[in-house]
Amino acid sequence: MSPSQPPHSPAHQKTDSGPVLRRGTYSEFVRITTILRKETVGGAILLVATVAALVMANVPFFADAYYAARDFEIGIEALHLKLSLGTWAADGLLAIFFFLAGLELKREFVAGDLRSVNRAIVPVAAAVGGVIVPAVIYTLINLNSGSDALRGWAIPTATDIAFAVAVLAVIGSKLPAALRIFLLTLAVVDDLLAIAIIAFFYTSDISFILLLVAFIPLALYWILTHKFSYFFGTRAWSAWLILLPLGFIVWALVHGSGVHATVAGVLLGFAVPVLRSKRGGGPDAGPGLAETLEHRIRPLSSGFAIPVFAFFSAGVTIGGFDGMVRAITDPVAYGIVIALVLGKPIGVLLATWIVTKTTKAALDPDLAWIDVAGVAVLAGVGFTVSLLIAELGFGQGSPHDDHAKVAILVGSLLAALLATAILRPRNRHYGRIAEKEALDADNDGVPDVYQAKK
Repeated sequence: MSPSQPPHSPAHQKTDSGPVLRRGTYSEFVRITTILRKETVGGAILLVATVAALVMANVPFFADAYYAARDFEIGIEALHLKLSLGTWAADGLLAIFFFLAGLELKREFVAGDLRSVNRAIVPVAAAVGGVIVPAVIYTLINLNSGSDALRGWAIPTATDIAFAVAVLAVIGSKLPAALRIFLLTLAVVDDLLAIAIIAFFYTSDISFILLLVAFIPLALYWILTHKFSYFFGTRAWSAWLILLPLGFIVWALVHGSGVHATVAGVLLGFAVPVLRSKRGGGPDAGPGLAETLEHRIRPLSSGFAIPVFAFFSAGVTIGGFDGMVRAITDPVAYGIVIALVLGKPIGVLLATWIVTKTTKAALDPDLAWIDVAGVAVLAGVGFTVSLLIAELGFGQGSPHDDHAKVAILVGSLLAALLATAILRPRNRHYGRIAEKEALDADNDGVPDVYQAKK
């Protein structure tokens, strides 16, 4: 909220429900800050991989080698796992990304600030709104484009947190803790909604026998992770020798069942305990195996798995100016761009506004709706999951697939530029908030604003 805003403005009104988009606890602030720092590095690597893919796909000297590498098959034919490198990246490496998403979601709802319904309702509602509105806009634009085009309805519903925080790093935004937590949580819930969409709407010819069989090693995986110290003691290496093969078996069975293999990643993530075993349980029991795995797997996910997937998926031959014109004039493409740049922020903002009205709550006094709008626009930077859904919806070789990928790149770039235009001028105000959030008058290691919270 700017200092010039009058005290009787909505953001300063006292309400029974308290402010929405609050800072949260200090421990949550430290955790989110650490995550976003790692995701910023991952976003930079992702950007490099994307540019490399686009260059190689459009430079004749590299194009043949690029597509040959993407389509090169490797694996065991007898197990139906002889897949192209592009498919291994989409089905295999992205399972690591969704495993991490499963860990994060469970952590938030079991021991994070989102275990409180009052705190969870805002980012969850915003994520739902950010899925529904872009999907509706895309569908309305493509109603007369045929059933094939309509298969891309879910493409503009995703938020890429790595790219989003990379944008924040580039523009030097000192986004307040409350908004950073809001953005990350929204993106994580977004990932869960995306995997549900993939499981229910982009799956066909399901083998229910293989799917049921997959729950046997998954159950064993759950037992071993919950009894980690009992079975493995302090020998972490022995745990990896057992848990990794079990995880791969679950992945292979889910892949063979016809359900997209990334679903296995989320299921495995949900199976890992968030808290240590302790009589009585509760958030004070201390961090469990999930936190350890999250620290170890995040660099692998953001630094390797996602960039490699992007390298094999983002490479599309644009065909010069004429090719770009053909792509952007396809209803599939401009439907995606409009849904990302306009639909996503409208959905996020509308849902957040509805929550403030239905719960009689107001924004935190330090924030204004323009801040929420900036984050909502930044949520339109959809990339990794959008590329995955484009491949599932259209398949390589479809003109819509190439056009969708171009649209994802253009829409994400426009969303990033618009978010920059909104958030950058607010940096001075964010700087004042950052100073307040860092003030520790009693020198106890915890900033005073977090100790003052009830």
